[in-house]
Amino acid sequence: MPVITVPAGGTAVPVRSPLIGWFAVVAVMMGIFSIVTTEILPIGLLTPIGDTFGISNGTAGLMMTLPGILAAFAAPVVTVVTGRIDRRFMLCVLMLVLALADFLAAVATDYWVMMVSRVLVGFVIGAFWSIGAGLASRLVPEAQVGRATAVIFSAVPLGSVLGVPAGTFIGNLAGWRAAFVAMGVLTVGVFIALIAVVPPLPPRSVTRLTVLRDMLRTTNVRVGLIVTFLIVMAHFGTYTYVTPFLEDVTHAGPAAITTFLLVYGAAGIIGNFLAGNRVGGALRATFVTAGLMLAAATLLLPLFGSGNLGAIVLLVVWGLAYGAVPVCSQTWFVKSAPHAPEAATVLFTSSFQATISIGALAGGIVVDSTSTSVVMLLGGVAALLMVSTVWLFGRSDQIN
Repeated sequence: MPVITVPAGGTAVPVRSPLIGWFAVVAVMMGIFSIVTTEILPIGLLTPIGDTFGISNGTAGLMMTLPGILAAFAAPVVTVVTGRIDRRFMLCVLMLVLALADFLAAVATDYWVMMVSRVLVGFVIGAFWSIGAGLASRLVPEAQVGRATAVIFSAVPLGSVLGVPAGTFIGNLAGWRAAFVAMGVLTVGVFIALIAVVPPLPPRSVTRLTVLRDMLRTTNVRVGLIVTFLIVMAHFGTYTYVTPFLEDVTHAGPAAITTFLLVYGAAGIIGNFLAGNRVGGALRATFVTAGLMLAAATLLLPLFGSGNLGAIVLLVVWGLAYGAVPVCSQTWFVKSAPHAPEAATVLFTSSFQATISIGALAGGIVVDSTSTSVVMLLGGVAALLMVSTVWLFGRSDQIN
């Protein structure tokens, strides 16, 4: 039974069990896992989806571009418009919209129907990330916030280690539509979990457009936007087309590609938690290390990725590197604006998602006009530019 405390001048407030708080953290993490997996699921199914609708890999890559564009707009707009609505209610509504998007994709008879589904996915990405990514401090005691934040962000590599390989496996076994059905069912389960374990979360402060505008005047925020743009461009401009690369250059079959993606995702989980333990006191160094590793992996894949061993070793390096990116980027924005954590998360989400779409689009143009190897090389160059930017301009007392 919960203990009742009465703050001075206030009303009685039930104190929830710390265990229930951690269940709530896991529920939010699973919500982001469902979103991330749905967002990047086409990566593992790009070829069969393209074959179904008679489109090229580059055109199929628009399934990655459109959600990012919508998410970039949805993050600030939905957060501001719904600023006075209970955050748990918003999370639950967004999970229902995501389930609808999954089921719509599963029954799409034309490519435009699939793209409508991806519009819904983009809306959910922007809104859920902006609200959910910064909730750790409201769900667990202060001493456990860092660990809870790492758990929430582990949804990103988990989407790669479990979501994409599992989706690819289901797609190879029962068709790509079955993968979206499975995601829809999982998302409904997450909706039920959010209702069961997440407490009411009335907004503590209302994020206004003026707050976002003022943040953009901060040097560290502007540097964070540039850094996030470069590293996410480097990753998604290449990772979106990793399956065609493994097919064309490594000559890997469906089972081997599933294994490669699984290993990549496992490395991403490790990278996420390693970075989570380091960003508090060594953010710049952690971010630079991640950028250098990602650059090395993408630049060397065209040279050493023609064999299974070289490909899997470099995918491990890539996974370790990218696992650190979301937590580093989020921490950068929060440290740059500690007075407005939800607004900082909005900027993080908008910049991250906008760049996913730009990266996937740019990569698709390059793939259709050249090759997947050229995409990898250009991604490595973008990662090196990110490292240079962090090292030259990311110096301040807030960003260490």
